[in-house]
Amino acid sequence: MSNKPLYFAKELSWLSFNERVLQEAADARNPIVERVRFLGIFSNNQDEFFKVRVADVRRAVREEEQSGKVGEAAKLLSKIQDKVMVLSAKFDAIYEDVLKQLEHKKVFFISEEKLSEKQSKWLDKSFRDRILQHVVPIWVTETIRLDQLLDDDVSYLAVQLKKGKLRRYAILDIPERVPRFINIPPDRGHARNYFMVMDEVIRHCLDQIFKPFVDYDSIAAWSMKFSRDSVYELYDDVDLSLVEKLSLGMKQRLTGEPVRLSYDKTMPSEMVSLLRERLGIENIDSVIPGGRYRNFRDFISFRNPGNKWLENQPLPALRSKVFEAHRNVFEALSHSDVLLFYPYHRFSYFTEFVRQAAFDPAVRDIKINIYRVAANSRVIESLIDAARNGKKVTVNVELRARFDEEHNLEMTEKLTAAGIRVTLGIPGLKVHSKLCVVTREELEGDKLYGVVATGNFNESTARIYTDFALFTANQEICADAASVFQFIDTSYKHPKLKHLWVSPLNTRSEIERLIHREMGHARATGKGKISIKVNNLVDEHLTDLLYQASQAGVEVRLLVRGMCGVRPGIKGMSDRIHITSIVDRFLEHTRLFIFHNQGDPDIFISSADWMTRNLDERVEVSCPILDPAIKKTLLDVMDIQLADNQKARIIDADQKNTYVSRGNRRKMRSQLEIHKYLSRTEET
Repeated sequence: MSNKPLYFAKELSWLSFNERVLQEAADARNPIVERVRFLGIFSNNQDEFFKVRVADVRRAVREEEQSGKVGEAAKLLSKIQDKVMVLSAKFDAIYEDVLKQLEHKKVFFISEEKLSEKQSKWLDKSFRDRILQHVVPIWVTETIRLDQLLDDDVSYLAVQLKKGKLRRYAILDIPERVPRFINIPPDRGHARNYFMVMDEVIRHCLDQIFKPFVDYDSIAAWSMKFSRDSVYELYDDVDLSLVEKLSLGMKQRLTGEPVRLSYDKTMPSEMVSLLRERLGIENIDSVIPGGRYRNFRDFISFRNPGNKWLENQPLPALRSKVFEAHRNVFEALSHSDVLLFYPYHRFSYFTEFVRQAAFDPAVRDIKINIYRVAANSRVIESLIDAARNGKKVTVNVELRARFDEEHNLEMTEKLTAAGIRVTLGIPGLKVHSKLCVVTREELEGDKLYGVVATGNFNESTARIYTDFALFTANQEICADAASVFQFIDTSYKHPKLKHLWVSPLNTRSEIERLIHREMGHARATGKGKISIKVNNLVDEHLTDLLYQASQAGVEVRLLVRGMCGVRPGIKGMSDRIHITSIVDRFLEHTRLFIFHNQGDPDIFISSADWMTRNLDERVEVSCPILDPAIKKTLLDVMDIQLADNQKARIIDADQKNTYVSRGNRRKMRSQLEIHKYLSRTEET
């Protein structure tokens, strides 16, 4: 038995996941523009990590300090800081390599020092005409509360002005109303693409900002940004509605305590000390020196400036042969269930499902869960159209969807104004399920049609997140789904469910039951097998059960994209557990549970990860797959992903992120293979 802890710390596991994202930026097999974008994704992920997870650990450290002893939280925070520093150094090195590779493709990111005289004059004029109006410095003085003025995760320039021995300091925000990347014209007509990041543009033009007002001998600027604790408390005032409580709570984010200061490592030490003092950055907080730029998340949207092969070529979204063979979605679902797999399939089948329901004279009722939707969502517009057509429309909006609260508040007002009944979930439980149920009057009476999905009903994320959506007219499954909406309305009444698992009611117990069943099979016949795909697996009780299953002889194959608390491959404890993680062009978001049951598998798609919050503190739905053809598809898809030897990493007991070895097998890049597989399926 190993002397390692039983559970890998979820925060360190999260950093291990983001290291896999960074590996994609380093992977020379990826087109160079995609590598740039992965740098942006890594940076955006790190921002959220500090605002949420580091902030949580930081609060735990404070509690330890108040109790008079330094404990596990302080040790964990130290490990987090060490890992972040390692990743920051890797990021800077990869960024430098990416810049060199871009130059081979005649794409140049240039600094102010490399501008020709002609380019410098052009940039001076462009700045004066287009950008200067958006730039307003903040002077750093004794009376200015810098910690209350600066916005969370906005990129700033810290400016130092020298006049003799006198030093003055100012802060400039990088304006968001102008492009992040400025295309600089070539100086000699060469077929090259020159870009300058807005930080560099402002550095070059500092004199235009300050010279008219301040006399100085020299001026210089360094990039910086800081992150705040994003957690807020909902007020307990019983006289306030949930909307009012949420609005007040969200304001706490604007003044949340800083948890990270990130800055250009060439910044003078006296300026770093000044910023720490004025921002209230304490010793337990992360102070991270790095490269020249701070807001790399903008690189996510970096546009390809050259040959189309500098980025991934789009995979054509597939048509569903079942939907295409029928006049409308309801006729199609009366013929058979349909499983769509985004982004390989067209998301438009779901928007069409809602659109047709909005005007079909036979439809009288629509119910849907909304967690996150796209800006200018066609789904929302169709729901409003349905209300205008006299349909009864009920929308449950989860106001507490992190970082989407303001958008969801606005959407709630819009839906309510259209006459739609809006419910706001259950106190203490986020509604994270992905359900839509339509009631239609037909000759034999009311008939239900439903959609159960693993991801949000969001046109934007459906292009880059992998998710399942089961369209069904199975009356028992649809009735269960309708019961979930009733549970949201009257949570004190627990629904009687025939097929669906619903957190926090029975998901945990059903998972436990099926794990124990596979353990029984393994003991009796030596053929217990479990295959699970989730985003995160950090529930300690289920981890313990998987360890027990491994010891009982069950083969456990896990695909975990993000956090994983399980330590596999430890002799005598978890040596039958094998875990891989896939990071590729699409974000793996599907949840798929397969309990093989000696060749007669029980298969579920789910909105729930294997985390305590998803099992006990949210409304989540897991749906069984009953259609034999769809079951085969999901088994095949799982096999394809488990065979990935191009973008899969091994999750070992130390989470070293070693790529799966190809050996003498043919190349298997699962996301591309799944597209080919589904293409063949839809053609036959």
